Amino acid sequence: MQTKELRLALVCYGGVSLAVYMHGLTKEVWKLARASMRRHHPVDAPPLPPARDSEMVYQALLDAIPGLDLRVICDIVAGASAGGINGVLLARALVEGHDLDQIRTLWLDGADSDRLLDPAAASRPLSKLWAIPLVWWVRRRGLAAEDRAEVAAHAEVQKKLSRFMRSRWFKPPFSGGAFSELLFDAFMAMQTGEQTPPLVPRLHPFDLFVTVTDYHGAPQRLAIHSPALVTEPEHRLVIGFTCPGDGEERHVGETPELVFAARATASFPGAFPPARVGEIDTLLHRHAAGWPGREAFLARILPGRAEPERVDLIDGAVLDNRPFGPALAALGRRPAHREVDRRFVYLDPKPGMHDPGEGQDQPPGFFATILRSLADIPRQQPIRDSLDTIAALSNRARRLRHIVIGMIPQVDAAIDAAIGMRLLLFSPTVARLADWRSRMNSEAARGAGFAYGAYGRLKMATVMDALAARIAAAGGLPEEAVRRALWRHVNAAGLAPPEAATAKGGAGSAHVLFLRQHDLDFRIRRLRFLIRRVNMALVGTDDVNAARLGVVKAGLHDILGPHVVRSHVHRLGAETRAACALALEDPAAALTAMSEALDLRALDETSDTRLVALMSGLPRRLRRDLLSGYLGFPFFDIAILPLIADGGMDELDEIKVDRVSPDDCMALAGVGGRQLKGALFRAFGAFFSRAYREHDYLWGRLHGAERMIDLVVSSLPERNQPTAETLVGIRREAFRAIVAAERPHLKDIEETFAALDAALDAERPGD
Repeated sequence: MQTKELRLALVCYGGVSLAVYMHGLTKEVWKLARASMRRHHPVDAPPLPPARDSEMVYQALLDAIPGLDLRVICDIVAGASAGGINGVLLARALVEGHDLDQIRTLWLDGADSDRLLDPAAASRPLSKLWAIPLVWWVRRRGLAAEDRAEVAAHAEVQKKLSRFMRSRWFKPPFSGGAFSELLFDAFMAMQTGEQTPPLVPRLHPFDLFVTVTDYHGAPQRLAIHSPALVTEPEHRLVIGFTCPGDGEERHVGETPELVFAARATASFPGAFPPARVGEIDTLLHRHAAGWPGREAFLARILPGRAEPERVDLIDGAVLDNRPFGPALAALGRRPAHREVDRRFVYLDPKPGMHDPGEGQDQPPGFFATILRSLADIPRQQPIRDSLDTIAALSNRARRLRHIVIGMIPQVDAAIDAAIGMRLLLFSPTVARLADWRSRMNSEAARGAGFAYGAYGRLKMATVMDALAARIAAAGGLPEEAVRRALWRHVNAAGLAPPEAATAKGGAGSAHVLFLRQHDLDFRIRRLRFLIRRVNMALVGTDDVNAARLGVVKAGLHDILGPHVVRSHVHRLGAETRAACALALEDPAAALTAMSEALDLRALDETSDTRLVALMSGLPRRLRRDLLSGYLGFPFFDIAILPLIADGGMDELDEIKVDRVSPDDCMALAGVGGRQLKGALFRAFGAFFSRAYREHDYLWGRLHGAERMIDLVVSSLPERNQPTAETLVGIRREAFRAIVAAERPHLKDIEETFAALDAALDAERPGD
């Protein structure tokens, strides 16, 4: 059976009270990841808690894929504002195996305007009589037609909206302390639920990012031509959490850190006060809870701030409501143990927040202009820039594939000239493979002519950059200072000039020896290139050879895995770290320690042995094609490295983008789920009614299930995809499971359940 990974990088938008809807969406991401984890749970491991509702449907869908073992992993989460809250909660559940089902009531009960109102801000019913006309005007005339209709229909909404409007003015009405308490309770509740193993494999990294806005800004010194240095405040801030794939215990971050990140990213201007660290200190004191990593955390997210306790952080959506950037930056650090389908999935609870043509018959008014410019427009700016960046990466991938395909005949001819019929006549052995590889490396260097000098210098620079980054991280030193120290040593030792590789005896030169000891990225590029050659060979081949190549591809991903793991700084021992800490004084010792830690010679021997074993059972023609791809890689690298040196190590892979929003979910469109209650009252609607929250949460789950099923199906080869009729049945089964699971918990939306029952029962004759 072939193996494949569907990897999700989740980008969660802001949306104020639509956070409740997004909780439903992220719960389905969690359910899908749990279903995938169950299929790979070792039989001799402790039993898992039983699967429930949509998780069972996802597991059945994955089990039913013929000839393909598809694993679903969500390994990157980035969020802002309401999306940031949900992203942080989801990250804890994914990485540490906690239970998202446990926080249903916290969302439904806690995300209420009365619960969130600051007691000092609330007014008595007869206070602020002078404000009553304004409240009346907002309720009767200053609201959109749909808002006025909801106020007229629901006494709860009318009452809570009135209390909200009568609260103190010109100060945030909602309590930051109550908000932090709610978040802390959520994390505590998750820990008390059913625990599972991590949903992200131990050897796979996980990254979480939330955007926040530094109200005062941190001074940044920028180098320009004239004057040499200028200072400007930087208000954009990303709070990141990384869980390395080093095989150790999975832990995304301490609870106080996650609470602070969620509280800060959702400090909606005007509604909540800015987030300060002291608020979390007070919360922890009240619960008699500790925060061992407090100082290290603050130093990491607020570097250089002498008094981090005085930093005011406000909503991340002010400057970055669609945080694609941090998620894209994390892509280059991902191992590939099998074929990967990479998706960027963004959750947009209210696409097209306002009709572009709304109010264009007259110029905007004074207050409308101020409100739109300060709050709405920055949040609603389209993601064209991010999509253009992703499209550029994918376009470059297609161009590079075109270059590779065009070079294959010439490279094959060069291999034939250097090695000839021996590729067909002799089965590869470890010794032969090493000899042929060395010969083709030299042949590629000589054949490149004057271009090799440029390639060799670029290759050396990429190796030095990687070494500087690893040594600096391991030793706790400034990366630029380490880079300069390493270059001074390399230049003094005469290791840098690439021309040594093309001279007589170049294979034994100090320059080549240095690369053999340190150039891990070249080996990773070569293995990934060979995997792509296998993918090319799979196109149009018969079933027998497809099965053989599937085994080879799975084996190549297994060989690749240890190479990627070797690059992790977290796996370095104490002696290596000690040598790295002295890299500025003794760069030679740091390089030696890093070489010993990488131990690329042993890794090469192991890889060669496994590669020979993979090829031994192939027919001669297939074996020859794969050997040509492996031995000919230096030719391709000379042509391609200059084109990808400014990107990640996996630039031949395309990235697909998928959106999850009410507008994209049509399976139950006739029931009315596209109209979210949280979108009312300028996206504050769900704060004013439990029924609204129940409605949005349920539809979040239903929409999430529909789109998760679509994502899985779209990742399958066409021959493996279910028919349209079968797909309708799978969705319907998931919808029924969710409705049955949530009905006991959602008591205020009987009309919605009745409509769903009617719609789902109407489809039963076709079951």
